[in-house]
Amino acid sequence: MEKPFTLMVAPNGARRQQSDHPALPITADELAATAKACLAEGADAIHLHVRQDDGSHSLDAGRYREAIAAIEGAAPGMAIQVTTESASVYDVPAQLACLEALRPASASISIREMARDPKLAARVYSVAAEAGTQVQHILYTRTCIDQLCAWREGGVIRAEQDDVIFVLGQYKPPVLAQPSDLDGFLSATAGLGLNWAICAFGQNEHACLLNAIHRGGNIRIGFENNIHTPDGNLLTSNAASIRNLITAARSQGLVPAAPAV
Repeated sequence: MEKPFTLMVAPNGARRQQSDHPALPITADELAATAKACLAEGADAIHLHVRQDDGSHSLDAGRYREAIAAIEGAAPGMAIQVTTESASVYDVPAQLACLEALRPASASISIREMARDPKLAARVYSVAAEAGTQVQHILYTRTCIDQLCAWREGGVIRAEQDDVIFVLGQYKPPVLAQPSDLDGFLSATAGLGLNWAICAFGQNEHACLLNAIHRGGNIRIGFENNIHTPDGNLLTSNAASIRNLITAARSQGLVPAAPAV
């Protein structure tokens, strides 16, 4: 039997709206209800995005605190990772301000976005280290990997900041992820000792995730990346997507680290 895998749900992302899917959670209460349902299906953690009143992307610390409190109440024990994603809205100073205000247990940070301001990038990773924030580096391309290596060698990124997520495909312009996309990431990061996971855009999401689990990785699943079944129909919910994935994984001898409750 292969090693147990961890599963993080990314239920909304920065861009999709309820016009794209009526079950996309936007408010703190909707996020909390989704977290509870996904925890029950076997999710270990939630990748958290919050929104402005008009549904647009936000890095507001107050909105984060509201959503975190709601999730902790509804889904106790579920790990919460905040995003610092810019979504073409925020600059590096704003991303740093979010981290400084929240000092979260866990945060995802895009190498590509941090590279817009290398001097502040050093402060971003320093703040995370000081706060004990578990950093997951978002890697989109070989350029991101090269920058990660340079910052590790230069001490900007600490040795213990070794969690990464490989992004297969993309949202806009749409590029459908393929399982074979993982090959390049694994080749480029071989020997670096990284703790890796993947997410995958589009209706091949589950095939990509199952491939990653077989190859020793962890996964992130959810409506941020995909709202469709492999045949193009709408998934009913984030929780249903997790249920389908875990059923398929178990049929292949793959076991989630967190059992469904």
